[in-house]
Amino acid sequence: MNRFKKALFFVVLFCNVFVRSTYADEGMWFPQLLQQLNGEDMRLRGLQISIEDIYSVNKNSLKDAVVLFGGGCTGEIISKQGLLLTNHHCGFDQIQTHSTVENNYLKDGFWAKEMKDELPCPGLSVTFVISINDVTDQYNKVLTSEMTEAQRNEKIKTLSSQIEKKAVEGTGYEARVRQFFSGNEFYVIITETFKDVRMVGAPPSAIGKFGGDTDNWMWPRHTGDFSMFRVYADKNNKPAEYSVDNIPFTPRASFPINISGVKEGDFTMVYGFPGRTQEYISSYQEDMIVNTINPERIRVRDERLRIMDESMRKSDKLHLQYAAKQSSVSNGWKKWKGETKGLIESNGIQKKQMLEVEFNKWMDNHPERKKMYADVLPGLKSIYDANRPYISANNYYAEAIFGIEILSYANSFRTLSDLYTSEQPDPKKMEEEKKNMLNGISGYFRNYDIPTDRSMLQSLIAIFDKSVPDSMKPSDFTDMRNRYNGDFDKWANMVFEKSIFTDSVKMEKFLSNFSSSSGKKLKKDPAYSMIIALSDFYKLKVADRVNGMAAEVGRLNRLYMAGQREMQPDKHFYPDANSTLRVAYGQVKSYFPRDAVKYNFYTTLEGIMEKYVKGDEEFDVPAKLIDLYNKKDYGRYAVNGQLPIAFIATNHTTGGNSGSPVINAKGQLIGTNFDRVWEGTMSDISFNPEICRNVTLDIRYTLFVIDKYAGVSRLINEMEIVN
Repeated sequence: MNRFKKALFFVVLFCNVFVRSTYADEGMWFPQLLQQLNGEDMRLRGLQISIEDIYSVNKNSLKDAVVLFGGGCTGEIISKQGLLLTNHHCGFDQIQTHSTVENNYLKDGFWAKEMKDELPCPGLSVTFVISINDVTDQYNKVLTSEMTEAQRNEKIKTLSSQIEKKAVEGTGYEARVRQFFSGNEFYVIITETFKDVRMVGAPPSAIGKFGGDTDNWMWPRHTGDFSMFRVYADKNNKPAEYSVDNIPFTPRASFPINISGVKEGDFTMVYGFPGRTQEYISSYQEDMIVNTINPERIRVRDERLRIMDESMRKSDKLHLQYAAKQSSVSNGWKKWKGETKGLIESNGIQKKQMLEVEFNKWMDNHPERKKMYADVLPGLKSIYDANRPYISANNYYAEAIFGIEILSYANSFRTLSDLYTSEQPDPKKMEEEKKNMLNGISGYFRNYDIPTDRSMLQSLIAIFDKSVPDSMKPSDFTDMRNRYNGDFDKWANMVFEKSIFTDSVKMEKFLSNFSSSSGKKLKKDPAYSMIIALSDFYKLKVADRVNGMAAEVGRLNRLYMAGQREMQPDKHFYPDANSTLRVAYGQVKSYFPRDAVKYNFYTTLEGIMEKYVKGDEEFDVPAKLIDLYNKKDYGRYAVNGQLPIAFIATNHTTGGNSGSPVINAKGQLIGTNFDRVWEGTMSDISFNPEICRNVTLDIRYTLFVIDKYAGVSRLINEMEIVN
């Protein structure tokens, strides 16, 4: 490349990152600030309802129909009786929990014919947001630049507790202060949580997980990724623990459902709880992700998935036991592969470097700026350079060691052992912990297979040993390895032959009679002694170093974030996702993933039949769906003789947005967000409007499955359906 072309390349590269439009479909925006930051742009793009219809604390609004589902998904209320829609993969654990080999709801689906048939889901909750309030000024009055990070964090903790308590006095709500923009802003979020949530319906996996891992993160997509639940309340419509006396919750708002469909260019909005993004990190952190963290995590998960897949093919029982585990491991594995590919192909690191060049120029021209920010980028570089070996070791401990079930399960007994061997025993805590561990036995062993986990131990320990230097392993580990001459198969066989953690009956007996002397017995168990040696060493030599690094990175990132906003005063910044309520908006749009390839913006049932492979685990199709297809019996959900399945748009989404309502310009539900395209998974770090697309399950396919396939008309009758 000659000098002129090289210079032109970097000019174009920089323009893409620094001078791009404030509104390029990118952004996960505060709903309470939409009028101030986004109102005009949203109206220009086609929004027909008012911003107050989207978010309001003075009247019911769309926010009152959006819930945090469980710990990491979104759901939406779609009837006046608390009916809730989310993704099949969000409800997967509950569907699996209620399944048995005889009544396999994962395989065959589940539909409650009447309300009395809806299944309780212990431990599942949904949370509504009541209000979001800026309290940054209160923190700015007490936080100073002279404070150490420890002093700052202690002050934040104390003040947050005071603000949270005051915010909900006499209301029955909960409150939590959350930090935004790397700790430069603070908001108190008032919420209401309901704990009686019941499973209403789920399609069979051949619909709800059609395409399996092959199609995950891909387009075109044909997955009917939905499940249905209902929120229950006490007779006063307030949150309550499960009771047969509870009644369906009457929500403040519910989504009307529009079945007229979408066309290219239509306005769309996603309302939900995106989990985590890192849009404003330095090039040094992105380099660490691309060249160290993701490749290492992928390598270990390659092996974990190989072992799980081999086991799951052996029997229906094993398939059911490991379905949720395999899905969880695979989801991150494929996402990291796509993310790495996208960041490399889009020159993500170079774009960050170009922004840093401009940041240094901006800073160097002003003494006060230089005083404030001069150490930020050099400090970040130094930290990542010095800690790469520890970050690498951390990856292998997390993915390999703690990916072995027998070791993770044994490690969970640490608290119980410590309580019983304490110099000042607390009988109440001891009894509570013992009860918790006893209650967890059946759930753990229900989805556990010894041969599968033995293979996991044999393979993952070998990978760990080859990838982590001896200086970052405990001597107990290297001594045992040497004793077995590096024969990890033989080592693993010994662990499984002698450990108590492979037998539910022995575990129940052992726990029921647990005493202070039991701690000594635990220390002799090969699984327990191994994980205690590994976890103690990990905490002392690896985790403490990585956590200490993270604290300093957090301080520098806070300064870098403040500097970026100061440098670009005319740009509207959105905060990184942190599982708080956000709005993303864009338009229905096709895309060109690579040379000479164009992907249309929608898929149909025709595509399902094109992919259909009889008897295939991922691409089989239920006989009734085939029959409906052959008859073209689509009811009112077809368009031009075809049944729509999914569509893509330019909304900026991430994990946590699974299950989010996808809304049209009139504030009506048109689909459920469930994925992103593989080429655009880099959007957690670098959003590219040309190829980043969210994938939405068209609401017409959802209704078709409920109505025509499952025949559960009572659910259709609950909804407000419009054209």
